Amino acid sequence: MLEKTYETGRGTIHYWIGAEAAQAAPQLVFLPGLTADHRLFNKQVEYFEGKVPLFVWDAPGHAASWPFELDFRLADKARWLEEILRREGFDRPVIVGQSMGGYVGQMFAQLFPDRLSGFISIDSAPLQREYVTAAEIWLLKKMEPVYKHYPWQSLLKTGTTGVATTEYGQKLMREMMMVYDGDQARYAKLSGHGFRMLAEAMEADLPYEIKCPALLICGEKDRAGSCIRYSKAWHKKTGIPLEWIPNAGHNSNTDAPETVNALIEGLLAKL
Repeated sequence: MLEKTYETGRGTIHYWIGAEAAQAAPQLVFLPGLTADHRLFNKQVEYFEGKVPLFVWDAPGHAASWPFELDFRLADKARWLEEILRREGFDRPVIVGQSMGGYVGQMFAQLFPDRLSGFISIDSAPLQREYVTAAEIWLLKKMEPVYKHYPWQSLLKTGTTGVATTEYGQKLMREMMMVYDGDQARYAKLSGHGFRMLAEAMEADLPYEIKCPALLICGEKDRAGSCIRYSKAWHKKTGIPLEWIPNAGHNSNTDAPETVNALIEGLLAKL
């Protein structure tokens, strides 16, 4: 994977491309969740590298994509992604978004409805306003002080054991969180901004319709927020297939990489 950069008016985005592949299309676009970075998809990159073109980034403000002014919206994030994909010749992208990455994918589908060849949500949830309560949106806007004043060692523990069930998944999440060790204010600001950005996108009450082949993936032991409830409702309303991953948490692609890789491969085969 080749590391590259993209300059924006607010900071520099770092991303990785694996363009040498047995086939030119479609292309897999991996989008990590909030406070995670490109390493979240290490097991997917290892499996698919050389088979299809790959993209993964440190989202704006995350890990290597820092410093970055945290005053952008979810739509800005999706537009930067589109500009990068166009530059790299990704003409048939399949977005695989985990948690916040799934929200970015839905915003991408809203702004560029004919661009996606496929969409896979991993432990994410729908962006539509109808799925969330006013109280949940209010809470999303108030998270920064919670993360700022929460004891860091306790946050490390809950942030790792709360999102993954396996030793590998927990160790990886801890390594990604340690990027912010010694600068909890940055971690809190990044988290708070992400949740506010999400709340604003929900309040916009846009259709966020997925018009391409899609798949919902959710760990059976996902305890992050209400992902299990959201996934059930999302599947019921849209008919998008929903696959449950046994014994996996919120980062199900790290807890059960072989299973998730097979599901991704299955969708690619249909394209």
